[in-house]
Amino acid sequence: MLKRTPLHEFHVACGAKLVDFAGWEMPILYRGIVEEHLQTRVSGSLFDVSHMGRIHLTGAGAVALLDKVLTRNVSQQRVGQSRYSLVCNPAGGVLDDVIVSKHPKHWLIVCNASNREKIVRHVTSVRDADGFDAEISDQTESTAMVALQGPAVVELISEALDVDVKSIKRYGFESGTYMLSRFTLFRSGYTGEDGVEIIVSNGTAQNMVKSMSGEMSKPDSPIKPAGLGARDTLRLEAGMPLYGHELTEGIDPISAGLSWAVDLGKPFIGVEPLRVIAQAGPAKKLVGLELEGPRIARQGSPVKSGATLVGEVTSGTFSPTLKRCIAMAYVDAGRSATGQALEVELRGSTAQARIIPLPFYKRAK
Repeated sequence: MLKRTPLHEFHVACGAKLVDFAGWEMPILYRGIVEEHLQTRVSGSLFDVSHMGRIHLTGAGAVALLDKVLTRNVSQQRVGQSRYSLVCNPAGGVLDDVIVSKHPKHWLIVCNASNREKIVRHVTSVRDADGFDAEISDQTESTAMVALQGPAVVELISEALDVDVKSIKRYGFESGTYMLSRFTLFRSGYTGEDGVEIIVSNGTAQNMVKSMSGEMSKPDSPIKPAGLGARDTLRLEAGMPLYGHELTEGIDPISAGLSWAVDLGKPFIGVEPLRVIAQAGPAKKLVGLELEGPRIARQGSPVKSGATLVGEVTSGTFSPTLKRCIAMAYVDAGRSATGQALEVELRGSTAQARIIPLPFYKRAK
């Protein structure tokens, strides 16, 4: 039986189309992916992301444990600060990409829904093998998590909650109280827009969402619900990797263009192979592609230079913002320069493509 988030009744009331996503019954869309995508870009959208893993670590050995399993150095991380990081296997492949936050009395790892059990097992096994003094607690199903993204969001949320959102820096967070229940608000997101993500107790989630979003059924509502379909097209425009596409256990973070999130100067699981790749340079690199014509490149589509196979598409879509087809792909490092002309095979036909810089979309400051 599929798990349901605390906002399930809200999704049904808003007319969501629900699908199985990583064992959860989640909204893929409400009104239409393109409409929800553009709503996010021009005003604001509310996404239920309660399916994502939320893992607490406490104890004197928590920092040492995190430094062993994460590619980023967290020992200097301040309370109220979050960081993007990766968890690697011994070969340097990515087990998951995560957000790690330092709270006054615990650490929080937010991971992908499909990898939650794997990450809990991995961190627990490293703790047990090395004897770290740390407690690991999976808080996913006892809390809700929502993301509000878009240019109108920060102003509206500042009026609805007792937190000075405008003063929180990117990847910072603060806690507050709503209806006698504690919540934590993070200034982060996965859409390329400004916005926040909020973790709150299950019992408070429905009331908080209604308070923050207002009457979302109105045509001119500044915030409306959006599903996982729009979340995917938004993140692709923003050049953000998706686990299972741009990141897998067979792909290393250096090739994925995530060297900035890898501290090769500290020991962590997978660091030695990554040092070798960084020194020699990756054989393949993640690039952005702009395709000619209306056909969308799907994951696995071959990328060629003439008759030579040089890579493979990892994600593709029609960009509602840019009004053209875009994709991300891994291609041979020697064919990865901006402006390089390539071809993408699309089920019997070929689309011309060229490499363009990532991200495809950047919001106005």
